[in-house]
Amino acid sequence: MNSLHFAFALSAASLAATFASEPAAPKSSHQDSKPIIVLVHGAFADATGWQHVIPLLEKDGYTVFGVQNSLSSLADDIATTRRVIEAQKGPVVMVGHSYGGAVITGAAAGESNVKALVYLAAFAPDANEPVGAFLDKYPAELGTALKPDTGGFLTIDRVKFHDVFCADVPYGEARVMAATQKPLAASAFTGSLPSPAWKTIPSWYLVSQEDHAINPDLERFYAKRMGAHTSEIKASHVAFISQPKVVAELIKLAANTAK
Repeated sequence: MNSLHFAFALSAASLAATFASEPAAPKSSHQDSKPIIVLVHGAFADATGWQHVIPLLEKDGYTVFGVQNSLSSLADDIATTRRVIEAQKGPVVMVGHSYGGAVITGAAAGESNVKALVYLAAFAPDANEPVGAFLDKYPAELGTALKPDTGGFLTIDRVKFHDVFCADVPYGEARVMAATQKPLAASAFTGSLPSPAWKTIPSWYLVSQEDHAINPDLERFYAKRMGAHTSEIKASHVAFISQPKVVAELIKLAANTAK
C-alpha cells in the first residue's frame, strides 16, 4: 500500500471510529410524547387524498401513516389497517373518512394502543350491521351516480363526480380525483363487523353539512349513537381536501387526549 492509500485508509478509519464513539442524537421528547396518526381513506380514493392534511400534522411533530387499502372487501381492508396499527409502538389515533370509518371501526376493536377515533363524514356501523344499512333511510345523490363494472366494483360517473363527491374542491383538482378514483367492491356495502371499536374508544365526528355522498343526517345519526364529540363544517364530502386546516385541528384535538 503506498503512502497516499495508507493515509486515506487511516483517515477513513479514524473518521469511522469518531462517529461510532459519538452518542446518537436524542430523539425529541416532545415528538415522542405525541401519538401516531393513522389515516384511512374511503371509497373511490386512496391515501394520497390526505396530501393536504399530512404536512400540517407533520409540521406539528406528529408521525403519520396513510393506509393504502385495496377496497376489495371490508374484511381485507380491516386486516390491512390492523397490521398498520399493530406495527406501532406507542398510542395511536385512527382517522377514517367515509367508508374508511367502517374500516377503523373494525380494525381498532381490541387494539389497546388505539386511544381515539376520528370520523370524517364516515360510516360507523354497529356490530353485525351492514355498512350500507341506512342508505335507503338516508338517501344521498351518490346512489344515482354509481356505475358498476363487470367485476362487481363501483365507480362514480365522472360527469357527476365534482357535484356529488367534492363540490367545494377546484375543478382542476376534482378532475384529477375523478380520473384516478379507486373502485370499491359493491359487496363492501353489505360487509359487517363483529365488534365496533367506538363502543370502547373515545370518538370524534365531523359532519359535512353539504355532503352529497353521505346524507348529513346519517352522519348525525352515527355521531349521536356513538356519543362522539361532534362538530359540523360547511363542506362537501371531502372536507379534509377542501378545508384541511380545520380537519388537522380536529385530529390534533383528539390526539391531545390519546396519552
